Amino acid sequence: TERYGASFLPPDMTIQDWGVTYDEIEPYYDRFEYLCGTSGTAGNLKGQIQEGGNPFEGPRSRPYPTPAQAQPFSHTLFGKAARELGYKPFPQPSGNLSQPYLNPLGIRLGPCTYCGFCEWFGCGNYSKASPQTTILPVLVRKANFLARDNCEVTRINLDSSGKRATGVTYVDAAGEEWEQPAELVILSAYTIFNVQLLLLSGIGKPYDPVAGEGVIGRNFTHQTISDVTGFFDAAKFIFNPFIASGSIGMCIDEFNGDNFDHGPHGFVGGGYMGQVQTNGRPIETTPVPPGTPRWGAAWKSAVRENYLSAVKPGTGVHGSFYAYRDVYLDLDPTYKDRFGRPLVRMTIDFHDNELKQNAFLTDRFADIIQAMGAKQVMKEYRKGPYDITKYQTTHLCGGAVMGTDPKTSAINRYLQSWDMPNLFVMGASGFPQNAGYNPTGTLAALAFWSAEAIRSTYLKNPGPLVNA
Repeated sequence: TERYGASFLPPDMTIQDWGVTYDEIEPYYDRFEYLCGTSGTAGNLKGQIQEGGNPFEGPRSRPYPTPAQAQPFSHTLFGKAARELGYKPFPQPSGNLSQPYLNPLGIRLGPCTYCGFCEWFGCGNYSKASPQTTILPVLVRKANFLARDNCEVTRINLDSSGKRATGVTYVDAAGEEWEQPAELVILSAYTIFNVQLLLLSGIGKPYDPVAGEGVIGRNFTHQTISDVTGFFDAAKFIFNPFIASGSIGMCIDEFNGDNFDHGPHGFVGGGYMGQVQTNGRPIETTPVPPGTPRWGAAWKSAVRENYLSAVKPGTGVHGSFYAYRDVYLDLDPTYKDRFGRPLVRMTIDFHDNELKQNAFLTDRFADIIQAMGAKQVMKEYRKGPYDITKYQTTHLCGGAVMGTDPKTSAINRYLQSWDMPNLFVMGASGFPQNAGYNPTGTLAALAFWSAEAIRSTYLKNPGPLVNA
């Protein structure tokens, strides 16, 4: 609103501030990256722009713990084309390690071998950052830590006043129900299940889209994803898509956030875009030009001809998805889970703002693919209505958002429930809107930020960390 005026925002958009600043949580971004051994190239080191990194990133206190991964041919070609068009490409930061690494907890991780079986698989090399490879090996050896696996929490239990959590009820692998008492409850079931448990437990006011009141289920968001496929001369280009890792990529950030003037384009938000080579698994990697039959000998011939010489990132355009009054979560009146509890119902569709944004970003991405030397470019714009049958990431956000006003947020800036001071809600459910990046880094930084507040302040004097 400061740059374009309040009237530039769609009237039904419910975008709001987070309640924290980048400078406050930067140390926790750093802590998470060093826990994971994140591979990358710094673009802004203590305010100084660094060659080869993302010049649009916020100032970071130190470099990434490991260098960026070595880039495949298609990525170097993308970077060259992007630079020729005036952009500043940079290697995508990655949870796949570029070299051996010993994290601050003393856990060793190995270098990625580009096996091409990463993003839906476990990693026997310990080359992919995850709880199993970065923190659990230390936790399970602690005498005061107990993990109960194959269990599912079914509700948060409250005292007679309804103002304090007394623990949780859960069901184990044998189907037996147990109650776990607790002085402090931390809900960390990402997005959908955080919201479901809050609604089922009667914590917070459920969101009413008609009145625009309530907070549980409010500001639910996803991402606005699209792709561009480039078909190259098979006699000149071999990209070997099977040489891949889960998040290796070459990206640009010129059209993310407010890095560009939105005035002439009639939308807010944006995203990053890039050539990302995650796998060449034959069953799902079958890029064929428009007009190719969907089955049969001609289809097989097209797959064979284009498998090595096509560029298809899969999620090349990663756009933001801002919050709207009519996009929300609630309990489904019909469908139930295996325990007989109502499932969460998603009421969601793309709005004109996001569709305009996606068309603009997709066209800019196609310009780079064309400049790489593609003989044919296929644009796959994101179109409405919202449809889950075509994969577009699992990064659902919002529904129990953080903020400074209990009327528009479920939790305060420390992720503490406004209604129940001994309940903290961690996860992407706390995001007031979904920006043009994946949520993992911010989610983890906020978890560290909240944990620090719990340890340094709450445990010494249990109660609200922010006055309502």
